[in-house]
Amino acid sequence: MRFTVALSAALLAVGLAAGPAAADTPSPSASASADGSAPTRAGTSFRTATELQQGQSATASGSTGDYLYWSFPADVGQRPTVRATVKLPRTHGAQTWQLDVYDGLRRRQACQYGADPRPVAQDASQVELACVLRTVRGWAEPWSDDPLPGTYYVRLTVVDLGAADLGQPVSAEVRVDSKDIGGASAVDGSLGKPLVPGIAVKSAADQGGSKAAVLSSFGRNDGWSSGWWSDRWVWTGIGAVLAALAGIGGYALTRGSGRPSRVPPGV
Repeated sequence: MRFTVALSAALLAVGLAAGPAAADTPSPSASASADGSAPTRAGTSFRTATELQQGQSATASGSTGDYLYWSFPADVGQRPTVRATVKLPRTHGAQTWQLDVYDGLRRRQACQYGADPRPVAQDASQVELACVLRTVRGWAEPWSDDPLPGTYYVRLTVVDLGAADLGQPVSAEVRVDSKDIGGASAVDGSLGKPLVPGIAVKSAADQGGSKAAVLSSFGRNDGWSSGWWSDRWVWTGIGAVLAALAGIGGYALTRGSGRPSRVPPGV
């Protein structure tokens, strides 16, 4: 009976501890920008990439042969997915389009899922591309190319087309979403600063009074959620409690139902 009461109390304590931790898990940012409008243009280089929030769609017009750039923030425990749709001219030849994602150090990130350069048949009306990145980590070895928290860049361009199709007008739509993986991918370590280069970390005063870049304010109150805490600690605690309860239960089952009887000496 006492073992059952102890088990119930321990499970209740574990549930209360797991509840606040789950609530503190970071979620993707809001879909609306500061003024409620979605970006309608794209940059032409890393330095001029148009800022895009997760859950937000951006559109842009350009020409075949242009490089179109967007940037978005990604934090620890998130698995970003970038999708792009390019609407092509009414008549065109065979083409090949490519979607690349780079981190804050401009290292190209491999897609965990998604197509490589996507060939387009002649006179196709549009082409769809996608790239599911690996889960963003809080820390990595200096020599690795693991995705780390900070700014990520999206580059969309055509990599193979006929000379007659060069410069034809196209329109593109890009959207970034992410899945919160949480402690399943947590590591023991944290990045000192997120990989947010250049103007994205400058204050409004440094930018001549203009509004601060959205990438510098993404995440929790301190800006980013990188740190030692993750929900992995909750599940580690649950495992320790269950192991302790299993030990107590095993002892209760094997010690017997009562004390051994004493045999008087000389009998």
